[in-house]
Amino acid sequence: MKKVPSEQVVKRLQIENPWWETKKIPAGYLAFKPRAYLDLFYPLVETRKIRRATVLMGPRRVGKTVMLHHAIQRLIDSGISPNKIGYFSVDHPIYNGLGLEELIELFTKATGTSYLQEECYIFFDEIQYLRNWEIHLKIIVDRLQNIKCTVSGSAAAALKLKSSESGAGRFTDFLLPPLTFHEYLELLDKNDLITPPTGESEFFKSDNIEELNKNFIHYLNYGGYPEVIFSEIIQQDPGRFIKNDIIDKVLLRDLPGLYGVQDIQELNYLFTTLAFNSSNEVSLEELSKGSGVAKNTIKKYIEYLEAAFLIRTVHRIDRTAKRFRRANFFKVYLTNPSIRSALFSPVNSSDEAIGSLAETAIYSQWFHSDTTLYYARWKNGEVDIVHLDDKQKAMWAIEVKWTDRFYERPYDLKNLIHFCHANNLKEAAVTTLTQSGVIAIDKVKLEYIPASIYCYTVGCNIVKGKQNLRRGLTSGST
Repeated sequence: MKKVPSEQVVKRLQIENPWWETKKIPAGYLAFKPRAYLDLFYPLVETRKIRRATVLMGPRRVGKTVMLHHAIQRLIDSGISPNKIGYFSVDHPIYNGLGLEELIELFTKATGTSYLQEECYIFFDEIQYLRNWEIHLKIIVDRLQNIKCTVSGSAAAALKLKSSESGAGRFTDFLLPPLTFHEYLELLDKNDLITPPTGESEFFKSDNIEELNKNFIHYLNYGGYPEVIFSEIIQQDPGRFIKNDIIDKVLLRDLPGLYGVQDIQELNYLFTTLAFNSSNEVSLEELSKGSGVAKNTIKKYIEYLEAAFLIRTVHRIDRTAKRFRRANFFKVYLTNPSIRSALFSPVNSSDEAIGSLAETAIYSQWFHSDTTLYYARWKNGEVDIVHLDDKQKAMWAIEVKWTDRFYERPYDLKNLIHFCHANNLKEAAVTTLTQSGVIAIDKVKLEYIPASIYCYTVGCNIVKGKQNLRRGLTSGST
């Protein structure tokens, strides 16, 4: 049997790297508006001050390949010779059996650029398809000083595990999450629905809250994936795209391959149950009784699903912000609310599940940050979101609602007020359907913000805040 000659591989490389001739990435990638996270990711790709490879990871279909190409275009626009930039889609069968070093040799053969003498930028997409990729990448970082490597992959759990094990001090992980509501509006050119904060408020505003809410509901149903928000065909059957192309590949291939899951049906059932109950409190005992699966197994499954960036667990505190010694109860949130509509059905403004999805969306914005959040629950009360400082002291609290009732009847928020009194909080936030304003109740200032505006504000502030921090670090002005 004939082996594929290197000339054929070089021809494939020329197809994947058209900028060697055109100085432009393919038009299909240029047509996409860059995600806000590109401004955070690009400095990691470009810098050579620290000898590290960048590992771009995240759920499937959130735009990693597009962002790699946008980064390549920025390199070219900055003056880097296109012949010094190489891109490999490692999942292509023609690369089977080739190591990273062999691929780099083929890059030299194709371009005439010697990586031993000239600085190069090499991108490996879908790196998880290469066995022992982390060992190969570590060798490149250690031995080939002229090469700046950036790799990506959709098997996020596998990447995170192997990057942490083998890449300590040599790899920099970068998580590209599903779209925030801020990015959703930005990509669709609908930022005119939002106006900047004014006065003392930290929150954005809207002159057309009804239209903003329509877009927010559309975001809840379809907004996590760039490809979906631009395709009416996919929106007609989101289950086919999101479930088959994204969820099933993680549950049926990525996680079993990484962790050796034997009963895939068990894992699938658990994830479906958790997705349906996103934002609700659950317990290992309850999940075990309902599924007939041992608690230790369920605990492992939840860890696997978290590693795959499909869910996040949020732990419980009591009325005085004390954590429980045993985490018998916790909440589970989807990292992307549109997963629920794909598994079951899209929701409308009056759907019974809309409140849970709004809360899921708000938590999903915060998951983009390094902030650890909790929920408070005690015998007769609950508060949806609480942030603690390093000394486990409550810093702020938010009650998530998808109704204006509590703006009209603020005394019904007695649980939030009691929590504030117990923790010496002078103010708290409450989300609403449409109402904004500030009301003082029992010496606690309650700031009301529509849930859609709160989502936008959190997503925008997190990415902009990270950009400002990045600029401060690079300019030395921290």
